[in-house]
Amino acid sequence: MLLSIVGTFAAMYLRYYLLNHNPSPMALTIATGFVVDDAIVMIENISRHREMGKPPFQAAMDGAGEIGFTIISLTVSLIAVLIPLLFMQEVIGRLFREFAVTLAITILISALVSLTLVPMLRCALRSHE
Repeated sequence: MLLSIVGTFAAMYLRYYLLNHNPSPMALTIATGFVVDDAIVMIENISRHREMGKPPFQAAMDGAGEIGFTIISLTVSLIAVLIPLLFMQEVIGRLFREFAVTLAITILISALVSLTLVPMLRCALRSHE
């Protein structure tokens, strides 16, 4: 979860977005909920498989396999909602463009972390119990 936000800061730095400019902190505030949501859905599904008695690696693989499409569809639908903001004109369009890009980057990084790193970490943490 923290890695998603740190990755967003790196992307913001590369795009020259500033934290003292209102759209970026606003997008980060909203994105915090999306980042937590993706990770929690994945962790809960893997934990359910662990409670069924599966070994850590098998639980991580089965849990990630079952919920992967859901996270991908959530990501695509959230980014689709942001597309109209990218096409707005004038000053308002420029303000909301930064908001939409920051939020989309955070959602993409969150999906990537939730699909790859979260199952791996959940497997590694549970195998040492």
